[in-house]
Amino acid sequence: MRIISGKYKRRLIKPPKDLPVRPTTDMARESLFNILENKIDFEGKSVLDLFSGTGAISYEFISRGCKDVLAVDSNFRCVQFIKKTASEFEMKDLLTIKGDVFRFLSKTKSSFDIIFADPPYDLENLDTIPDLVFSNNLLNEKGIFILEHPKIYDFSDHPLFVDHRKYGKVNFSFFENK
Repeated sequence: MRIISGKYKRRLIKPPKDLPVRPTTDMARESLFNILENKIDFEGKSVLDLFSGTGAISYEFISRGCKDVLAVDSNFRCVQFIKKTASEFEMKDLLTIKGDVFRFLSKTKSSFDIIFADPPYDLENLDTIPDLVFSNNLLNEKGIFILEHPKIYDFSDHPLFVDHRKYGKVNFSFFENK
């Protein structure tokens, strides 16, 4: 894996093979960030990366100038890997929390300009994540929430849904806090 663009472009990310993750492919990540680059200016934006796994999405946001990027994952080894990589790359604006994402969403008092969630595809409550984000006011006005999910989910009826994109087996649903 590599960081696709920005300050840390081409830096390699080398997660241990035994991390329990399904990283977003480079192609899907590059496509996602091409879409986002046409919608927003990353400079100084606050980001929440849920189910952060290897941290690849967080590194992309930091590389493009986002500030206050928070990566949340329940797996200790994933959180340790993200911390180690952020330290090696001198990414001072990337913070991590080891914890249950659902508990975090219901307890945090922070809000963000961009929220990205890449839950395990077999997660039991995956379809509740958009409502948790919006009912807890976690997205700033004009903010963007992106949910990566398998094709069995269709969020087009959600009142804040704006777009869906598919890249191979990777599906992104986009929501905006209008």
